Amino acid sequence: MFTLTLTLALSVIAPAPVALEKPEPGTSLTVYSSADPAGFNPQQFVQQQRNSGADNVWGVPGYGVVKVVRKVAIPKGIGELAFTDVAAWIDPTTVSFVDLDDDSTTVLEQNFQFDLVSPSKLMERYIGRSVTLAVPMGEGVSNVTGELLSANQGQLVLKTADGIKIIPMGGAQVTLGELPGGLLTKPTLVWKLAGGTGGEHLIRTTYQTAGMTWRSDYNIVLNGSDTSGSLNGWVTLMNLSGASYENTELKLVAGDVHKVEPRPVYAARGGVMKMEAMAMADASGFAEKEFADFHLYTLPRRTDVLQNSTQQIALFPPVDGFKVKKELVFDFASGMGTPGVPILDRDFNIAGKAKPAILVSFENKKDNELGMPLPAGKIRVYKEDPADGTLEFIGEDLIAHTPRNETVKIRLGEAFDVVGERTRTDFTIDNAGKRMTETFRIEVRNQKSAQQKVRVIERLYRWTNWQIDQKNINFEKLDSSTIAFDLDVPPEGSKTITYRVVYTW
Repeated sequence: MFTLTLTLALSVIAPAPVALEKPEPGTSLTVYSSADPAGFNPQQFVQQQRNSGADNVWGVPGYGVVKVVRKVAIPKGIGELAFTDVAAWIDPTTVSFVDLDDDSTTVLEQNFQFDLVSPSKLMERYIGRSVTLAVPMGEGVSNVTGELLSANQGQLVLKTADGIKIIPMGGAQVTLGELPGGLLTKPTLVWKLAGGTGGEHLIRTTYQTAGMTWRSDYNIVLNGSDTSGSLNGWVTLMNLSGASYENTELKLVAGDVHKVEPRPVYAARGGVMKMEAMAMADASGFAEKEFADFHLYTLPRRTDVLQNSTQQIALFPPVDGFKVKKELVFDFASGMGTPGVPILDRDFNIAGKAKPAILVSFENKKDNELGMPLPAGKIRVYKEDPADGTLEFIGEDLIAHTPRNETVKIRLGEAFDVVGERTRTDFTIDNAGKRMTETFRIEVRNQKSAQQKVRVIERLYRWTNWQIDQKNINFEKLDSSTIAFDLDVPPEGSKTITYRVVYTW
């Protein structure tokens, strides 16, 4: 009785299935990237591939998921279907097949055939058959016809009416008959199907292919006072998959999607790869949305993604007038963490002169004209030279995948005209009382003709229990072992910080 009641309740509250419209014929492409923006240069990668002539894409940091909807002739009963124009670097184990007109159609067997036409393969297939060679002889050409006995090591061996002849391939023009059976001009999936109704059906197939990736690049132009900027973003898309995708829908996935990477196998591509009992599971700028735990960027128009090419597509419309913050930051003890035991060594000291880092930051929020998740990439910063109105490059940095409502910080380099000097002026230690003190003076000198805002970060690196008992300027506590002093340093002037820290243990 309880089971019956539960079943009825579920049947009442369960939503009715939504009838989806059949898709239009065409392709759509989703590209995933694991490219490191610091070290991956698509143009350089393409050039290396061209220079080496290597047919190998295992080093490409990413992959594509290709979805094709097409009208094909489905056999009635058991029969074969050849599906051409697939990527040369397809992973056949990822293929899914759906008959959108008859869901009873099933795949019994799949072959991936990639024995493509090449001069050497053609000559191999013509062994034992008649060929004609046009061989340069002085200023003329001599035609030689015979049965091809061998084609290797740059030599052709022919059996002619005048006996056996060995002819160098170099310079010889070969005339052949028809294309031998079994050679293909394009990579092809061949399915053995069990069709129900048969006839012209709309099918959808999905597969993964190597040789594709993308990278983000951003450009910021700062205003004269470094208080606001304009931003544009670009996607650089690379396609070495062995196929072109014309008039395709394009999506990009940002986020660290885990994928089991096979060990590279550097074997010659040729012949037929067979996989039986394949899985039948169906698997002006970009519009962004959350997708699972990642972000999906969809181009709202179709585009051409051509083989052996890189292309740039606007990631989002240019953004003007968002607020930025520029600051000069000294961090003399950068990288120092909290020790496991107190550092009691009197001679341990971090002091000296340094240049401040130039940092530009902005909040990625809607109320700051932004608020779009930013994929990881390289961000370059420019500023206009008022003398001639041209933009000058002033630095670049990398950003990680940055969600909305987070702060982006860019390090541009080190300031030329501002210098900081850190000096320890006193140190005491009372081992019996488990107490030590350390006193510092930090002088910041500004040789520019304008006031400079400077932040001095201090790491209290000797021990976890500390207290500032003397100071001439107030500080901000950033975390359990870090404080910061903010200074307005006058033009051609200086400011000095003094403080004493007391450690107990």
